[in-house]
Amino acid sequence: MIWSLLRIVVFLAALLALAFGFTLLAQADAVLRLSFAGWELTLHPLQIAIAGLVALVIVWGILKLLGLLFAVLRFVNGDETAISRYLDRNREKRGFQSLADGMMALAAGEGRLALIKAQRAQSYLDRPELTNLLIAQAADLSGDTPRASEAFKALLADPRTRFVGIRGLLKQKLAEGDTDTALKLAQKAFELKPRHAESQDILLKLQSGAADWKGARATLNAQAKSGALPKDLFRRRDAVLALQEAKGVFDEGASIDAQEAAIAANKQSPDLIPAAAMAARSYLNRGDKKNATRVLKKAWEAMPHPDLAAAFAEIEPEETPDARLKRFLALTALHPDDLETKQLLAELSIAAEDFPAARRALGDLPTSQPTRRILAIMAAVERGEGGDEATVRAWLSKALTAPRGPQWCCDKCHAVHSEWAPICDNCQGFDTLSWRAPVETTGTSATAAEMLPVIVAAPKPAPDGPKPIDLEAIGRRAN
Repeated sequence: MIWSLLRIVVFLAALLALAFGFTLLAQADAVLRLSFAGWELTLHPLQIAIAGLVALVIVWGILKLLGLLFAVLRFVNGDETAISRYLDRNREKRGFQSLADGMMALAAGEGRLALIKAQRAQSYLDRPELTNLLIAQAADLSGDTPRASEAFKALLADPRTRFVGIRGLLKQKLAEGDTDTALKLAQKAFELKPRHAESQDILLKLQSGAADWKGARATLNAQAKSGALPKDLFRRRDAVLALQEAKGVFDEGASIDAQEAAIAANKQSPDLIPAAAMAARSYLNRGDKKNATRVLKKAWEAMPHPDLAAAFAEIEPEETPDARLKRFLALTALHPDDLETKQLLAELSIAAEDFPAARRALGDLPTSQPTRRILAIMAAVERGEGGDEATVRAWLSKALTAPRGPQWCCDKCHAVHSEWAPICDNCQGFDTLSWRAPVETTGTSATAAEMLPVIVAAPKPAPDGPKPIDLEAIGRRAN
C-alpha cells in the first residue's frame, strides 16, 4: 500500500516538473536563428526541445533498423540470432506441447494418438531420451511391435535410458516366448540395477525355468539383501532351489554331492516335504537310519504327508506288517487326529490283515470326508472282512465320483500336480505348490499309485483266512 502510494506521488511530481519545465520554455524570450543557403529558421526554446526529442527517436529507429538488417544477414548466413532463438523457442514450445499431449493420450490408452503426438514431438525436439521413450510405449500399446522394438533399441545408446530400453526389449521377448534371449536381457538388467524388484523376479523365474539353480540361488540371495524377501521366505525358497540343485546332481550320478545338497536343503527348511524325503533317503544311502528317522519325524510333525510315510517305510523295507505298524506309531502319535494319519493307520492295519482296526482308524471319514483314497480303503476293508462283491463294488462306484482329497495344488492357478515341483507347469509360478484339497474335483488322482504308500510287500494269507487283497488293483479301479 505505502509503496503504491509512493509510486503515485513520484509520478505526479515528475508530471508537475515536466509541465513546469515546458511552461518555462514557452515563456522564455530567447530564440535560435539558423541560416543556411539563404534559408533562415527561428526556433524558440520549446521548439528546440521538441525537435531534440524527435531527433533522438529517429536516431533510435535507425539504429534498430540497422540491427535488424545485420540480424537478417547473420540468420541467412546460419549464425545464431534473436530470430533463430525465437524460432527455436517456438519449436521447443510446440515439441513439449506435443510430448504432453502424447503422454495424456498414453495414459488414456489411446496408443495410435500417442504415437502420432510422439512422432510430432520428435520432429520438434532434440530430446531422444524423451521422445524415443514415448514412441516405444505408444507403439507397444498400439501393437506396433517393430516400431516399439526400434525405439527401445534407440534407448540403449544413452546410459540414462539403457535400463528402460533393456526392460522394454525383455518384455517383448517374454511375450514372444523367446526365453533364451529374455534370460540374457534379464541378466543385463540385473547387472544395471541389482535392487530392481521386477528384474529380480523375472530373472529368478527364467533361471528356474532353465534349471540354472545355482544362478537362481544367487538372484534369490540378492533379493534377500535388498530387503525384498522376509528371512523365513528366503530360507524356504533357497531350500527349494537347493533341493532342485540336489536332484540335478542325482541325475548326473554324483550321489555323494547330491546327498550333501539334499541334507543342506532340509536343514534350511525342515518342513519342506520333498527336501525331507530326499534328505532321509540320502541318510539311508549312508546307512544312517537314525538321522533318516529324525528328519522324517520332524517333517511329519510339521505336516503329515504320504511321501514322508513312503520314505519312512524304506528305512526297514523287509519288516513284517505287524512290525511296520508298531514302528509307525512314532509318526502316527504326533498327529493322531490328522486325516493323513488316519488313512495311514487304516492302510497299515489292512496290510496286517486287521480289518476291524482299519475300520476303526477311518472312523466316520467315509461319510464326513469321503475321498477316493478313503473309499478305496473301505472297499478293501469290506473285501478283507468277507463282504459280498456288491458291497465292494458299491464303495468303488462311490470312489469314482468322490473328491480326490489333498493334492499338490498351485496356490496361484489352482492346477493339480501329481508330484511336487518348484515351478507350476500351468502358470509358471515359483514355489506356489501346497498340499491341500483342490478347488475342482474332477480328473485323475495324484495319489492313485499311493493308496497304500508304505506297503512294499503284500501280506501272505492265513491258511484258512480270507484270500489276499489286491489293494493296488482296487486303487486303480477307484481312480
